[in-house]
Amino acid sequence: MHCRHCGSDCKVQPEVPDMPAEDFLKAIDSLTPHVDPHKTFIIITGGEALLRNDLEEVGLELYRRGYPWGVVTNGYMLGARRLESLMEAGMHSITVSLDGLKNEHNWLRQHDGSYGKATEAIKLLAAQDEVLWDVVTCVNPHNIGQLAEFKEYLVELGVCSWRLFSIFPMGRAAGDKELQLTDRQFREILDFIKDCRENDNRIHVSYACEGFLGEYEQKVRDHFFYCRSGVEVASIRCNGAISGCTSVRSNMDQGSIYTDDLWDVWQNRFQNMRDRSWAHKGQCKSCKVWRYCEGNGLHLYDDNGELLTCHYHRLTANQ
Repeated sequence: MHCRHCGSDCKVQPEVPDMPAEDFLKAIDSLTPHVDPHKTFIIITGGEALLRNDLEEVGLELYRRGYPWGVVTNGYMLGARRLESLMEAGMHSITVSLDGLKNEHNWLRQHDGSYGKATEAIKLLAAQDEVLWDVVTCVNPHNIGQLAEFKEYLVELGVCSWRLFSIFPMGRAAGDKELQLTDRQFREILDFIKDCRENDNRIHVSYACEGFLGEYEQKVRDHFFYCRSGVEVASIRCNGAISGCTSVRSNMDQGSIYTDDLWDVWQNRFQNMRDRSWAHKGQCKSCKVWRYCEGNGLHLYDDNGELLTCHYHRLTANQ
């Protein structure tokens, strides 16, 4: 894959190997005395998680320790045999990305075989009832006009839960104007989700966690907005860095499992994520909804701590 919308740092650093499984498990073991594993959910994402040949080995070790775990995948490598092995390793949930109908999905992923593989993976998931699963879609100008048609296709496939994202201008998406929605289109997504939630009980549709949405709060997702990064969510990157949400820039990393204790970092750092007073500047300084929003999701900030986009402002700019 060479996904146009990848929001990661997108740095080609071949000298940085992926984390050995034993290093990750050692960090988890250091955390275990301090938490209830059954209430601590571990998500393995990427990049592409299924490229790890030892994913089942890691998952089984997490299962033995009492941790529920899940995977986010593009579905390309999720055949029947791989799904079975993941389930045998105790996988609790899985999310598959499907970004529209064939042409639109393959355009975004820049891979002609991506759509077919993701669709087959979803069919496999729809045929089992032991694992929780859903589909996520990144909405952009190329697929926004087909949301209603695409929803019917997902229902036909057996999808019961569908999350929609907009693409934030970071990573490869930063300079690609073909990926950015107009303010009108952004409102169109939210209106579409609101209508689905009110009038179609065949599929549960929701908007992603990012950004305060003003009048749409609790109408397009199941909870009122707040950024969970560093508050309820911590992550270990492939190089051992400890951060909040994996979508947050690497300049917000709080330490490393190779030099720091994970629990100590969780208890005593993350101040810039838990106290957002530093973000009360610029357009946020005089915003009347600051106390609800506190500066949006942290992944919407650039490396210099400047807000890239404000969803609430987009929704109210022309009112």
